[in-house]
Amino acid sequence: MPTFSVPDLQALSLQILNAAGVPTADAEIVAKELAEANAVGHDSHGVMRLMQYMQMIDDGFVRLGAKVETVRSGGSFTILDANFNFGQVAANLAVERGVELARNVGTATVMIRNCNHVGRLGSYSKKAAEQGCTTTMAVNAPGPGGVAPFGGIERKLGTNPISMSAPWRNSSLVLDMTTSASAEGKVRVALQKGDQVPEGWIIDVEGNPTTDPQKFYDGGALLPLGGPLGFKGSGMSMMIDVFSGMLSGSGICRTDLPRGANGVWMYFVDVKQFIDRAEYDALMETYVESLKSCRRLPGVEEILLPGEIELRRDAQRRAEGVSIPDETWRQINELADRLGADLSDFND
Repeated sequence: MPTFSVPDLQALSLQILNAAGVPTADAEIVAKELAEANAVGHDSHGVMRLMQYMQMIDDGFVRLGAKVETVRSGGSFTILDANFNFGQVAANLAVERGVELARNVGTATVMIRNCNHVGRLGSYSKKAAEQGCTTTMAVNAPGPGGVAPFGGIERKLGTNPISMSAPWRNSSLVLDMTTSASAEGKVRVALQKGDQVPEGWIIDVEGNPTTDPQKFYDGGALLPLGGPLGFKGSGMSMMIDVFSGMLSGSGICRTDLPRGANGVWMYFVDVKQFIDRAEYDALMETYVESLKSCRRLPGVEEILLPGEIELRRDAQRRAEGVSIPDETWRQINELADRLGADLSDFND
């Protein structure tokens, strides 16, 4: 598999996006989010998404350069309409608005409707946490999803992820998870690597368990998070449809949207307006020490905090580079040739 530096992944993504006619300011935001997803190990939300995004442009689902507008606001909330520009553009603006509102009044709610795929949720909640806000973010699929509700075999739910972040030292704790057994992108990564997926992730079109990722794309479905307790993941996903889809105005069960459309709900709390920051930091240190000192099961070397793996992987990949599956790199080059983007500097 070819290996690239994180800046190279960002640069090649920018070239492809620019070649597709994406305005430079928007292309820079999207390229940065894709490369940083690869950096922290979330390859399912990295440069492999370029092919999906270009298809969405070709199909008219991404409206290049569309202005993100304020639909409604009052007190501590605002609703944004992304007008089907890239989700990363709208989500970064939502973080700016949310942090600003929370600093003014203590808490803030920001929602986004008509939003395309935002990418890795943890990126946005982490940005807010590093500015002193605890943050909750959830995203639904107003259009086609890929997840069967608990007990079902049809695709009725999105992967409907949720992220929660809290300030910690000079970074943050970051929970970033789907309410399905896996993100769809991880199934796609396995397919492009020629790997199987773990048991309990997907079923085929008849509802039979399978580890063959192709069966998902042949009409199968992802399962909700929880295995035999999948009613928990399924129930959480349903409630995210209410918060992120219904309340935002983005919708549910829409047939006019592609897979990858999002409705977004974000909630911000300015820590220092609820508790003295020094006291908060001391409590966090006590809490982390308590968790880290827990007696461990045989074979377990360490109790890990939410987002700690990503912090370490980010440091490692920025030092050693990011390996991209051969099939992903082939598709990226094919896409670049079609768009007239010159990737010769990255093919040495």
